[in-house]
Amino acid sequence: MTASAAGRPEPVDEPLALATLRALAAPRRLVPILVVIVPLLVAQAWSGGSGTLAVGVALCASFTLLAPVSWRAIAADRPTLLRVLAYAALGAIVVLGIGGVIPRWLRLPPSLLTAPWNLVCSLALYWVGGWGLGRDIDLEMRLVAQRERAERLAREAERAQLLALRAHLDPHFLFNTLNAIAEWCRVDGAVAEQAVLRLASMLRAILAGVRAEWWPLEQEITLVHTLFELFHLRDPSRFTVVTEIEPGLSSKSVPPLVLLLLAENAMKHGPGAGHEGEVRLAIRGAEGALRVTLSNPGAYVGPRPGSDGLPTVERRLALAYDGRARLTIRGEGDRTRVDLELPEVTS
Repeated sequence: MTASAAGRPEPVDEPLALATLRALAAPRRLVPILVVIVPLLVAQAWSGGSGTLAVGVALCASFTLLAPVSWRAIAADRPTLLRVLAYAALGAIVVLGIGGVIPRWLRLPPSLLTAPWNLVCSLALYWVGGWGLGRDIDLEMRLVAQRERAERLAREAERAQLLALRAHLDPHFLFNTLNAIAEWCRVDGAVAEQAVLRLASMLRAILAGVRAEWWPLEQEITLVHTLFELFHLRDPSRFTVVTEIEPGLSSKSVPPLVLLLLAENAMKHGPGAGHEGEVRLAIRGAEGALRVTLSNPGAYVGPRPGSDGLPTVERRLALAYDGRARLTIRGEGDRTRVDLELPEVTS
């Protein structure tokens, strides 16, 4: 589809007249048109005899076919006074020609649609019918175009989110892990193999997560554990991981990758920044919500300029829970603690 200067969409390869006729053939328009036209034609034939029926058919065709096409071609884009007058003049020529000149030329008797004063009503039918049907078709096509545009923007937003989440996993972490794997390949092939398998598993899970709106908490926890294991392979003596997961929560639904982003942030600014100690993850259920606590060694120094980790999490939570989720981060002495409360959703 493309759009005119006034925003009226038209099929790229379909002429305006053909597009209009196709729209008029839709049952939601064709049926009401027939409900009006058929009684008019019956009355026309009854009032003037069978000879006037052809004139009535021609007039009704002008009301329902020519008038909408002419309105859309002349005045729909920019309904200025000059354009409206041109549309009105064309209507007068068509109606007076079919309903006035032709019957006189064929010496037909006056009829419902062609009697002198009734021609004024016929002209009004042309003007109003063309404007109403043409405007209705334009509005429908604009709505279709807007829906298509909204769907296209939604797909583009989805692709953008996919690219953003793919790119979000800290590049330094990936590069360092790949460099470590290259080093392990020379000195410890078994460790290198474990690292490659874990990294591959993690990337597969991330790509699966960006395609899902929700997934089980169990999958999120598995992904977080894989992240911990990768950091542990790189520096096994710097930190330990303590997890406390309340039983029965594995099937609860959460937005994919939310905990992963928090865990990555904790590892990056905790053990990844040289701080030694425990990384603790606790998940409990309470009063229709999931409560997640994640803490890492290293004092909290406040939001870091240019950081997009926590803002990304906050945006995802706001979209997923409509502002009902709560995320707080604070310092506890020489440690940093994140508390996350997620309202329960049905799986």
